[in-house]
Amino acid sequence: MSTPQECTLKGASTWRDTLASFPPLKNDLLLRAAAGEETERAPVWVMRQAGRYLPEFLAIRKDHSFFECCQTPALASALTLQPIDRYPRLDASIIFCDILVVPQAMGMTVLMQPEKGPVFPEPLVTPDDISKLREHVDVDKELGYLFEAITLTRKGLDGRVPLIGFCGAPWTLMAYMVEGGGSKTFEKSKGWLYRYPEESKRLLERVARVCGELLVGQVLAGAQLLQVFDSWAGELTPHQFQTFALPPLLSIASYVHSTLSALGHPGVPITLFPKGVHSPSSLSLLSDPSATGYATLGLDWQVDPQEIRQIVGKTVNLQGNFDPVVLYGGKEGIEKEVERVCERWKGAGGGWIANLGHGITPNVKPEMMGWFLECVHKYSKR
Repeated sequence: MSTPQECTLKGASTWRDTLASFPPLKNDLLLRAAAGEETERAPVWVMRQAGRYLPEFLAIRKDHSFFECCQTPALASALTLQPIDRYPRLDASIIFCDILVVPQAMGMTVLMQPEKGPVFPEPLVTPDDISKLREHVDVDKELGYLFEAITLTRKGLDGRVPLIGFCGAPWTLMAYMVEGGGSKTFEKSKGWLYRYPEESKRLLERVARVCGELLVGQVLAGAQLLQVFDSWAGELTPHQFQTFALPPLLSIASYVHSTLSALGHPGVPITLFPKGVHSPSSLSLLSDPSATGYATLGLDWQVDPQEIRQIVGKTVNLQGNFDPVVLYGGKEGIEKEVERVCERWKGAGGGWIANLGHGITPNVKPEMMGWFLECVHKYSKR
């Protein structure tokens, strides 16, 4: 990974001019909550809020492939703005992209197949295949389209809400790269951890280098908060999480903060979403932002916020964790569950950002998403 002094990403010397060109922020609720403030109500946004449940999204996708949408700044920006234009109750926007652009930047082919999802025609089968990856990734060249999309989106938002940038976590990306796509057993990628532990660590660190530079580039382009998605973290034993997944996560956060500091940038908060990590021993390692670099910890829907608070304390902010399926519960069911969960969060205390415990699913009716947001606004008031 480049040192902060060696960082030569596009815009590194002109970030002040870039930020000065954006309209002032009108709604800073998310940023205040991410800074640990117990806000007057919980800011709310939803993972995958720009996506297949929206008819306006499907209208664009009819004429453009998935990765074409990710890699065309005007399209990515338009898709990012769609939920913000539709739902005035949203308190944040997240750039439309995909975590698998990192393996693409490293030289791997990724296809998005209907009904099957991402497919890697040539996955990493043995450690010898690591030599097929680019040794040095020019992030600006390979992923500059994402930076352009962020800058374009910041202007399109007109200060309505903050813009979130993101990347996948090294373990999650490695799992895709080795499995060749999604998996139910993770026998190939987890098998690597047992058979090739040192080679796995080196691969994870190489992925972390690209992730760190990608996140810095997003901030310099205008992202105001970052999130790292470790979607498959819960597939690991606590020992494996602490041995393999956690070190590159810490490396990413350290690189982002130190690089932005060296550039004179004030920095942004980072959220870690380690889906499925419920072990007290693992969660306790994520409880101190000064040690991890992650100001906010995202929770899935299978944990209780008050129980998590007892483990992690009130130093780290929390995000989550409504069951995504609540959006299929009808207006009455949604309202009752939102009221119940908000009361649990109020009892937990500390900074809270309301979200689903994972992404919104394709068959949700847009009006139910709108009703969910209304209910969060109503019942999360302190």
